[in-house]
Amino acid sequence: MEILWLVLAYVLGMGMQALRLPPLIGYLAAGIILSLSGLHIETEVIHELGHLGVLLLLFTVGLHLRLKNIIQPEVFGAGGIHLLVSAIIFAGIAFAFGYDPVASIIIGVLLGFSSTVLAAKALEARGELGAYHARVAIGILILQDLVAIVILALSGGGLPSYWSLGLLLIPLARPLILKLFVASGHEELQLLFGLILAVGTGTLFEVLGLSSELGALAAGALLSGHPQADELAEKLWGLKEAFLVGFFLEIGLAGLPDMSTMIFALVVLAVLPVKSVMYFFLLIAFKLRSRNAFMVTTTLTSYSEFTLIAGAVAASAGFIPQSALIAMAVITAISYAINAPIASGANKLWSKYEFSLIPFERDTKHPGDQVVNLGGAHYLVVGMGQAGAAAYDYLKERSHRVTGMDSDPARIEKNLKDRRRVVYGDAFDPELWQNIDLKGVKAVILAMTNPDTKLQATKMLRENNYDHDVYALTMRDEEHAGLAEAGANAVCLPMKQAGRKLAELSISDEIDGSMSLELA
Repeated sequence: MEILWLVLAYVLGMGMQALRLPPLIGYLAAGIILSLSGLHIETEVIHELGHLGVLLLLFTVGLHLRLKNIIQPEVFGAGGIHLLVSAIIFAGIAFAFGYDPVASIIIGVLLGFSSTVLAAKALEARGELGAYHARVAIGILILQDLVAIVILALSGGGLPSYWSLGLLLIPLARPLILKLFVASGHEELQLLFGLILAVGTGTLFEVLGLSSELGALAAGALLSGHPQADELAEKLWGLKEAFLVGFFLEIGLAGLPDMSTMIFALVVLAVLPVKSVMYFFLLIAFKLRSRNAFMVTTTLTSYSEFTLIAGAVAASAGFIPQSALIAMAVITAISYAINAPIASGANKLWSKYEFSLIPFERDTKHPGDQVVNLGGAHYLVVGMGQAGAAAYDYLKERSHRVTGMDSDPARIEKNLKDRRRVVYGDAFDPELWQNIDLKGVKAVILAMTNPDTKLQATKMLRENNYDHDVYALTMRDEEHAGLAEAGANAVCLPMKQAGRKLAELSISDEIDGSMSLELA
């Protein structure tokens, strides 16, 4: 029988993806269809799979937990005020629909969240995870996730054991845990270690009367900040997504809402634009530039999977009725469908509305302001990863004046430690290329990984009358053609060039077995 719901979830998920909508909507629909089919469904299996997915989701949130990203004024201030005001609005709506005061407050807070998964996917697809607006969005989401964890802990039911006080000593085990983490290497043992840590700590918390989800978050936080934490998060991403299918199926199995619940869901959905506009003006109030506020807003215009996760725990403990959880499932699914095209087309939307939104910007120094002076550099390298750093070093070794640029603070910091001159700049931001002083810059080298960013940067350079050389690092022929059309007068195809060089060497008589070659 399990194969039936897996196939149905896959087919409907594929259908949603073909419509450029999140597959999650298909999984919820699959659960609803199964609930209406009259077939006997082994819900225990689905529940366990879904619970494992939730634990892994919370574990990965813990892996990215950085308190310094949350205590920024624009994150803690704008994010905290937004959540408070949203909770008041939604609690009032819930109370008006007959929910009791406690249930209304919980529902209000839960509906104040935005989707972490949807935001992370949209930012990753646009190649903007390191950009300033992405850091603000992720910081707000983590703040919301922590509030969700508090709700999970408070609504888990029952009092914790007095032995739970011993959990305060867990941070003392961090050095040993990190040693085991490093010793696990980079392959399947690292993944297995992550699973054991997430599920094991979750189980320990549950045995001591606390939320297993809180345990998984705490386990992830133990690894937070380690250089290999992001690597583990990437490995767990697909596994977590697969197990979360079970969670969304289980929510869908609750069936369709009744008329009153459906009206409640539609009213909440009608408030989504208000929730979105509040983000924009709160961020403007905290001195963000209009573009950054707009990009954060489009990223967070949705309801959250944490609404369902924390709501499911609250419903099982009797704090909110099951009908509220069904309503929240409908609300979340529809908001995902609304947000998907908005998030994917955020940069195009900004280009369309920027002249209407820029006047709202405060006339002050903005956090995340970008460099406009390159200090007399003759070469600008944009994207200071491995390839960009190599290009920078090559030019520097030959006594050329060169400046690097990146949007990732961690990467900038690393390059500065390596004594490279690197400045902050978001290559996808039109205002960067409109305001930056490129006089005297003989060539711009685009070494970013995201193809769209390179293409847009090339177009904006040419639109702003930069008439010198633009070189771009590419991996595929289709990128080559697009960049050439946009105005990049030379592009590199390193893998193709490397293959040709290897073939050239293989037929050369001048090569001996001891020769080593460094490919640029």
